[in-house]
Amino acid sequence: MLETLKKELFAKGGPLGNAEMESVSQVSGGCIHMAWKLVLKDNRIVFIKTNSSESFPILNFEAECLKSLKEFSDDNYLVIPKPIKIAKLTNTCILILPWLNIENGDQTSLGKGLAKLHQSSSKHNRGSFGWANNGYIGSGPQPGGWMKTWGDYFINLRLMPQLEIASKWGLKDFYNKKLLEGLRSILNEHSPEPSLLHGDLWSGNVGTHPDGKGILFDPASYWGDREVDLAMSKLFGGFTKSFYIGYGNTWPLSESAGDRIEIYNLYHLLNHANLFKGSYQNQCITSIKRLECIL
Repeated sequence: MLETLKKELFAKGGPLGNAEMESVSQVSGGCIHMAWKLVLKDNRIVFIKTNSSESFPILNFEAECLKSLKEFSDDNYLVIPKPIKIAKLTNTCILILPWLNIENGDQTSLGKGLAKLHQSSSKHNRGSFGWANNGYIGSGPQPGGWMKTWGDYFINLRLMPQLEIASKWGLKDFYNKKLLEGLRSILNEHSPEPSLLHGDLWSGNVGTHPDGKGILFDPASYWGDREVDLAMSKLFGGFTKSFYIGYGNTWPLSESAGDRIEIYNLYHLLNHANLFKGSYQNQCITSIKRLECIL
């Protein structure tokens, strides 16, 4: 595969055109795509994700999300890779990004940068929640579409599609219409302004640049309540106190934000349960039971 990939990347009219390769090495860490570090003889270094041609919509969605996030980000605090090329090759699809040296450093700028991204995008929102096209969270489906009210959107286009998938492994026995309508009412009463979200904000999708700026990558974006990103940051851990201080000092959350963490993270637990099964299924059931207790 590597030899075929190199041949097509550097072919005349190919994604990297007349560039010449110095070296290539495979990068580990992803569970969906294969990834490569290419060093070119003109001193450029690029990061390439590859997958089968059928996975082109996943990579294309990622490229769209990165472009949108970069539009509203403050370069003084955040580094978001700008897609260089998205393309289909003979039996492969590729996404080419600039190579970033990612470290585990102080997360103050990451928190500030995310808050500024949320704030800037909120000032330019279109008055609706959603995303124009169908997308993905990991390899799971994330339906597109727009709605004016936040509770209707989150229930209809986030929780219900995941619950429908989860019903195939038995979750339908643990929730009912009353629960969903109760959650809908809570979120409609909350009534946030739409902000552009990263959408998959766990510690594996962020980092620190050598210059101290925060780095965001692997998004699953849509326009929603900014609390969704902050809630997920607490689901799998990995974010430091400095991240939350940086965010809060820039654009504080409301005092009631903690009341909605369980609701928002149910979406991610459902997606993980539907993709990976195992203990995530039990976590979904436990979360639903906790939510029933607050209604």
